[in-house]
Amino acid sequence: MTASNDPVPVETAAPATPAAGDWAINVESVTKRFGATLALDRASFQVRRGTVHALLGENGAGKSTTVKLLSGMLQPDDGRIEVLGRDVRLRSPTDAHRAGVQTAFQEMTLVRDLTVAQNLLLANEPASWLGRIRRSDAHRRVARWLETLELDDVRPGAYIRDLALPVRQKIEIARAIARDPQILLLDEPTSALSARDVAWLRRRIDELKARGVTFVFISHRMQEVRDFCDSLTIYRNGRDVGAFDTASITDDEMIRLVIGRSIEAKYPPKEPPAIHAKEPALEARNIRVDGTVNDFSLTLKAGEVHGIAALQGMGQRELFEALFGAEYIDDGQLLVDGRPVTLTSTADSLKAGVAISLLPEDRKTEGLFLRLSGGENISLPVIRRYTRFGLIRRRQERAAVRRVLAQMEVNPRAEYKPCLSFSGGNQQKIAMAKWLLTQSRVWLMFDPTRGIDVGTKHQIFLHMRAFAAAGGAVLFYSTDVPELVNVCDRVSVMYRGRNVAELADSTLTEENVMRRMLAS
Repeated sequence: MTASNDPVPVETAAPATPAAGDWAINVESVTKRFGATLALDRASFQVRRGTVHALLGENGAGKSTTVKLLSGMLQPDDGRIEVLGRDVRLRSPTDAHRAGVQTAFQEMTLVRDLTVAQNLLLANEPASWLGRIRRSDAHRRVARWLETLELDDVRPGAYIRDLALPVRQKIEIARAIARDPQILLLDEPTSALSARDVAWLRRRIDELKARGVTFVFISHRMQEVRDFCDSLTIYRNGRDVGAFDTASITDDEMIRLVIGRSIEAKYPPKEPPAIHAKEPALEARNIRVDGTVNDFSLTLKAGEVHGIAALQGMGQRELFEALFGAEYIDDGQLLVDGRPVTLTSTADSLKAGVAISLLPEDRKTEGLFLRLSGGENISLPVIRRYTRFGLIRRRQERAAVRRVLAQMEVNPRAEYKPCLSFSGGNQQKIAMAKWLLTQSRVWLMFDPTRGIDVGTKHQIFLHMRAFAAAGGAVLFYSTDVPELVNVCDRVSVMYRGRNVAELADSTLTEENVMRRMLAS
């Protein structure tokens, strides 16, 4: 998405301009280049001591680059950085730690093959005089710490790879808190969290703020910015375009500054679904999966976007994986276009007679091969379509890749550039382009807007509605209840692995969804 570099005038918002001595962070005219890409263009950014300050902008606007500069992972090409009243040169994360800065990243830095205790105490594990690590002491210390953070349901000896994404996100935050920061940078901390987990984070922020800790809070959720933050700075195209007290700027004004233009609405208009087939596109009858999905039934019609609402751990992830063939269905029946099917692997779901695609919650580890190009990722599921006598017909493959990249409005460079060089929003659109190329008739979309800016979210919603209008069927799970209410034609609520309610039309409200999610 392109936008002008010139700030959009906002008439009613008053800038936040405290005295310079009050700054915990003062970033002045910082520039950072990556080859020909200008990530930060003389950007400035100030945060008052003891406050929670939001940093807003589209994916690729320069927010993560700023966080990495403050974390010591990158160094600026020009400009200056001041932390707690001192000019600093943060040449490494160790320098940032010494300056009092800790970071909890959205793309988590936990070591998957180590335990919770090992991650929290990395390089600081208790050892005997012979240098041997005292595991029992480490586990006791971490257990006490987890209890103080209301995470006593997490076992210190549990491996990170075995934990659900929301739990991993909380451990990432807990590790940053454990290092006693004076400044805590939270990069999309709520993107994987349920409403209950967000309340947990709010309690942690309130506790630390009362002790004088300063926060930088990156989020794409406007309500959370209002709930958590005292002030905010908006970036666009690598430049700061305004700093405001949160109470002085409206959501519409924020959106205009973030994307450089107004959006008619956060959500596309919801037309009545045109049902395209007599038989349901996908039907689950009393399916059971590994003790997490229990007698779950669902009818997904061609032409509709059907939502799934659930609190963390209610079986929604296992349901989506089972419908894609990544989990074994222990009992019950699955039908596609009225025909019973058995999915023994994900390859079964991509066959012409089934044609089901899954967009997983963690695009970086489950949805894409980051070191491969966007083109390679997109064509991989159907590469046989472009193969003859064992050789890939590159011309046909590239033409198809370019077509779906254009359809998803992704920069053409994605055809040959590694996915890791793109922002999270563009990575998600590349993952969607992959399933467009498979010509799937059913999209399973598991929290697809996690960590995505408001403009890209709007694009994703438009593509979902267009896919349904063309005869596709979308099953859509989101941790954001307003998304479900405003995007979906119907919403099924999962509780303890069961479909406990189906809401539509006048009954499809945020209040009703939340009440059913809590089984009240």
